[in-house]
Amino acid sequence: MKKALAIVTLFLISFQGFSQVTKDEIIQQRIEFISEQLETENLDLTDVVVQLEYYYDHPLNLNGATKEQLDDLWLLTEIQINDLLLHRKLYGKFISVYELQSLQYWDMITIRMVLPFIRIDDKLDQVHVSLKEAFKEGKFEAYFRYQTIIEDKAGYEDVPDSILDNSNQYYRGNPDRYYSRLRYSYRNNLSIGVTAEKDPGEEFFRGSQKNTGFDFYSAHAYYQGGKYLRAVALGDYQVQIGQGLNLWSGYAFGKTADVTNVKRTARSLKPYTSVDETRFLRGAAFELGLGKFAWTNFASIKNVDATRIADTLIEEQEFVSSINLTGFHRTNSEIARKDALTEMMYGSNLRYQSRNFSAGVAAVYQGYNVDFIRDTLPYNQFDFRGRNTVGLSADYSYVVKNFNFFGEVAHTTHSGAFANLHGVLASIDRRVSMALIYRNYDRAFQTFYNNGFSEASRTQNEEGLYAGLKINFTRKFSLNTYADFFRFPWLRFQVDAPSAGHEFLIQPAYRASRNLIIYGRFRQQVRQRNSRDTDGTVTGIEDVLQRNYRIDFNYKLSDDFRLKSRIEYVTINRPSNQPEDGIILTQDILYKPKSSNLDIALRYALFDTDSYDSRIYTYENNALYVFAVPAYFYQGSRGYILLRYTFLRRFDVWARYGVSIFANRSSIGTGPEEIQGTTRSDVTVQLRVKL
Repeated sequence: MKKALAIVTLFLISFQGFSQVTKDEIIQQRIEFISEQLETENLDLTDVVVQLEYYYDHPLNLNGATKEQLDDLWLLTEIQINDLLLHRKLYGKFISVYELQSLQYWDMITIRMVLPFIRIDDKLDQVHVSLKEAFKEGKFEAYFRYQTIIEDKAGYEDVPDSILDNSNQYYRGNPDRYYSRLRYSYRNNLSIGVTAEKDPGEEFFRGSQKNTGFDFYSAHAYYQGGKYLRAVALGDYQVQIGQGLNLWSGYAFGKTADVTNVKRTARSLKPYTSVDETRFLRGAAFELGLGKFAWTNFASIKNVDATRIADTLIEEQEFVSSINLTGFHRTNSEIARKDALTEMMYGSNLRYQSRNFSAGVAAVYQGYNVDFIRDTLPYNQFDFRGRNTVGLSADYSYVVKNFNFFGEVAHTTHSGAFANLHGVLASIDRRVSMALIYRNYDRAFQTFYNNGFSEASRTQNEEGLYAGLKINFTRKFSLNTYADFFRFPWLRFQVDAPSAGHEFLIQPAYRASRNLIIYGRFRQQVRQRNSRDTDGTVTGIEDVLQRNYRIDFNYKLSDDFRLKSRIEYVTINRPSNQPEDGIILTQDILYKPKSSNLDIALRYALFDTDSYDSRIYTYENNALYVFAVPAYFYQGSRGYILLRYTFLRRFDVWARYGVSIFANRSSIGTGPEEIQGTTRSDVTVQLRVKL
């Protein structure tokens, strides 16, 4: 997506004047918007929050901001950035934020959106920062977190060692999750940190973790600010290139209700601070710069989880049959797969960037220390097999007047396949903007860290056309809508034929007053799946039609109290199954008094769905850097309370208790995750220390 953080939509922000809201409220609004679009419980948006907090605490001076810095806000389109830079070039420095209203493609919503993160100042920010200064002026933060499920799960049953050692149905560790993060940083110029995590079910200072304690450690040292040596990263880091077809470590966002923000903006090199145990690089990287040219080089060697098998035909020869990306090491089989494969990555990315044009070329090598040979099935026969591959790519972005043309072409050497993505953003006027994206990913195209705009989870075997339109009819009424048509030319997992589908979204928003914001949403998705009716020989495919209906009310009772109410209804129809539906009603109460150090968030929800297929995802408030978007399904109710208390200016404590009660279940979950009973309770406690 073009700007993953351009997510304050018309239904979340009232812009009667330039009145300020709290930092936490601003960040919460943006994170909620991103999270609820992804429909996944495995979510880590740490990098997003870090950027938001930084620019709130250190607003960007628009009189000296570079194109790269404006891109780094993740809140503006290329057209809007070019508009600002051109205005500054022609008319000189800005005098006041009110002058932003004179920009041709900046409407009041854009201004309101970026206002908390920018400033107008005659004193220009220092472009180049010495390492000595960065160390001297930095700050330190520490996070300590504990999470657990109170009820007993089947996988934690106390069984004899003879059973535990020969079964994969039992976890070897306790059900608690531990998290710790230490970080010293100065602006965006310096970051030194260590992060550690133990997942539920993993051992802690015992067994396989007897000497190391935490199951996962991540450490980094990162510096940027030199004139020629622009950035250096040691330890764990991320690299992003182009539109994500060749290489994009970390998260990227696709279709959301912010329908025109679909272009990815790559940060070529940045530190890694999350706990996703797979999508990062480990080693060293640097970026050199000369004028409008930048050259990034990186090298990474790290171990990944995999299943190693001895070749019965060649003595002492081994190969890998599968790679595990979950990061879990709870059972005997998961522990046996830990760090079984060594991954090596090397790459180089040369870029040119001016005010309205940028282009880049990149080459990325990825290899393993043994062959990767997975079982050949009809749907995966074009997937990578072997020991190494090279990804080559070229990307571009060009802004001319009110149009931004962008794209990327990528190629993999092991298969000779190509992937293409080309798009255009257009600002028709201040009130109307649109986006078009065409993508075509060959069935044999595969790089292991790609993350291009797509319907499927991989940038492979897909062709599609996306169109988005955003209209601000008046200051009170707006409409966001998109349509995406896609097809998969080859088979997919659980789809035994070429398939196709489409997705529509229509979201009107109405600001009835400064204190009341209402939006509605209709989304229709058609995806083809294997029919559940089969004679055991040939399985046909069928259309699975899902429709979601939502209405959301956000009412500000006072400066301290806010109420949020939502009702969402889903229907699912497929020829081989009975029609299903589901409904959820949620009520949130947010109490954040400016005169108190205590914040409170409450929720009560009622839900009723026919099965897991008709589940509904809904964002939940949690501690900072904890992201909860659980799926609500079956029949029952859920509530939680989240408290945040700040004391001595340097300490913050979050405490959260949530409970789900199911009305039509005698047990919850399956296998090792099964809970006998109708109640599931979760606890989160987090401490932050700032020095």
